[in-house]
Amino acid sequence: MKAVFSELWKNKKLYLMTLPPIIWILVFCYYPMHGILIAFKDFSYKKGIIGSDWAGLENFKFLFNYNGIFRIFFNTIFLNVLFIGMTTVLSIILALAFTEIQNKVYNKIVQTIAILPHFVSWTVVAMFLSGIIGGAGTLTTFLTSLGMDNPSFYTEAKWWPIILVILRLWQGAGYGTIVYIAAIKGFDQEMYEAARVDGASRWKMLTKITLPLLKTTAIMLTLMSVGKIFNGDFGMIYALVGDNSSLYATTDVVDTFVYRALRQLNNLGMSTATSLFQSVMGLILVFVTNQITKKIEPDAAIF
Repeated sequence: MKAVFSELWKNKKLYLMTLPPIIWILVFCYYPMHGILIAFKDFSYKKGIIGSDWAGLENFKFLFNYNGIFRIFFNTIFLNVLFIGMTTVLSIILALAFTEIQNKVYNKIVQTIAILPHFVSWTVVAMFLSGIIGGAGTLTTFLTSLGMDNPSFYTEAKWWPIILVILRLWQGAGYGTIVYIAAIKGFDQEMYEAARVDGASRWKMLTKITLPLLKTTAIMLTLMSVGKIFNGDFGMIYALVGDNSSLYATTDVVDTFVYRALRQLNNLGMSTATSLFQSVMGLILVFVTNQITKKIEPDAAIF
């Protein structure tokens, strides 16, 4: 114990620097966790969390008895798999392209343009999207001028997985390159020098050195994303789709369902039960995929 206090006193300035984020995590991440009790209670605003009557697993039964809940889970997982897979592939491609550009000024300009969409609000994107694929949008008008049938993007649900994937790639792929570029910059340059001496082309160095070394980083980032595979991107989907029930068949995800249940049914117990189910399933998936990764690529495992 004396050694602990000695260490704390010796590096007191460094530990004081960590105090604000520790307090933030305790207040905003750990203190609200007692709200998990709502998932097992017949919550009453008047009685509060502690005073409300216990409901056992009734909220979970209500959730799984809801008509269409398995379609909602499927949409959430399916869209997230597309988002994770496509964004990872495009982020790696962009990172490789950026590191191959020799002109530093041009490289910085291109990187900035690629990363900028990450900071654009989905509400702004929704307005622009409406002007492109709406009833009188530029794309809709162009297609109908060619003699094609009106695609009716806002009434036909079949188009939206493609639309959402394209927008996610536009918004997230450039920002996702940051980690991959940092990883590439950290690779031992002596390997590349040795490859050049042996007469290897840039394509050979890319496929035989860079990509195999990036595999660990890609697997690790994918593992971290798997933990949120049951969480739909509420900000994105609700801003783009809203309460358009015509598109629920392919766009209704767990988070939009929870929001709708909370707003329309005022059922806080079921909403909390759904969120708890998301978190538990995400945790299980992380453990399972991490164990699989340990056997295939031990260096890429998170723990």
